[in-house]
Amino acid sequence: MMKNLQTLSSQITKRFSDLQWRFLLLLILPISLFLFFSLTTAGAGRVFTGNPPIHYLTDLKSFFANSDQKPFPLTTELKRSRMAVCLVGGARRFELTGPSIVEKILEEYPNADLFLNSPLDANSYKFSLLKTAPRIAAIRIFKPADLPESEAAARVLTASNSPNGIQGLLQYFNLVEGCLTMVKSHQHQNNFTYDWIVRTRVDGYWSHPLRPDLFIPGHYVVPSGSSYGGLNDRFGVGDFNTSVAALSRLSMIPELDSVGLHELNSESAFQAQLKLRNVSYLTERVPFCVVSDRTYDFPPGRFGVPVASLSSEGPLSGVKCRPCTSMFSSRWADAVVNGLDRRWSWTESVNGTLRLCDGRGEWERGWEDMFDGVVGKKLAAVRKGVSRLSFDKCIEDFEYMKRRSAVWDVPSMVELCQPLM
Repeated sequence: MMKNLQTLSSQITKRFSDLQWRFLLLLILPISLFLFFSLTTAGAGRVFTGNPPIHYLTDLKSFFANSDQKPFPLTTELKRSRMAVCLVGGARRFELTGPSIVEKILEEYPNADLFLNSPLDANSYKFSLLKTAPRIAAIRIFKPADLPESEAAARVLTASNSPNGIQGLLQYFNLVEGCLTMVKSHQHQNNFTYDWIVRTRVDGYWSHPLRPDLFIPGHYVVPSGSSYGGLNDRFGVGDFNTSVAALSRLSMIPELDSVGLHELNSESAFQAQLKLRNVSYLTERVPFCVVSDRTYDFPPGRFGVPVASLSSEGPLSGVKCRPCTSMFSSRWADAVVNGLDRRWSWTESVNGTLRLCDGRGEWERGWEDMFDGVVGKKLAAVRKGVSRLSFDKCIEDFEYMKRRSAVWDVPSMVELCQPLM
């Protein structure tokens, strides 16, 4: 009798142990699947130079805590953080790009302070569109002048593939680091430090909002593709420390020279300075493209430059673009892009999301209607408004911006608006 009881007890214990393991496996399996798909989809196209950031685990925790699809804590935290947005470059087609920057970055993060650093030219009056920005910290529009080309700069930089040679690179570096100087000055005057700095070009058209998952402490995020032997430097976001290393374009030249890094273009110099400062960076698809009037061979060869249609669905990550009627299938465009050198002008295209323009000539007739059809009524109305902007309204808009700016370092309003007279 006792022996039968012991046998029965052993069977019950084994059965209970089996049930525990089955329950544990049933619990682990869905969690493992969720982690797998989260990492493979959210991290698609991402390239890390160090350990993957732990924000994925934060997002996972947030997923379970926000089953009613409330915004993740990351988004809420960003809305409360101190953020600077640096815009650099010439106005050019700012009536096409500016409204998207306001809507997809500045209004998306209304806590962000706007900093503009731009050379004065015949299109500078278009910056009056920034009057709708939620917050304006500093506006600097300066009269351009040649920068001294030091011996170190002549060794470190190459004039190849730069439209204006080494001088063009120095001017660009000066714009970027000049905006960092403006940010530091504003911090010092107000006794605080920014949590994040977003740096982008004024000729960038944004098709979708700047995503919160691109803000990763300790990492500098740049667009994937268009790397030209280094890192895509048409956009960047990072915390204050990583941004200081990334935006110190001019002052890093002597340091690059001292370690024997020579004959660098903008992208390779950018990558070198991040490595020299031991900054971990990653690449990510970003929903913007650079609106350009430049002409390029078509179809692009292995080291050619693709020009995307503004109507392309995918995140274009800063590739050159224009409004156009693309007569070429997305499958053909994918084949062309896949034939590009991946370390040069290649850009990512997934599931036929890229359309290509024939960039050999000027913009085609009727591009205005094409643009308006892509961006929608709101941004189309802004574009049309700029074409009708009067001298007096230009002055009025800049006066309004000046009242809202903590720092106003620009020529006279008359000079800004003179092309409209």
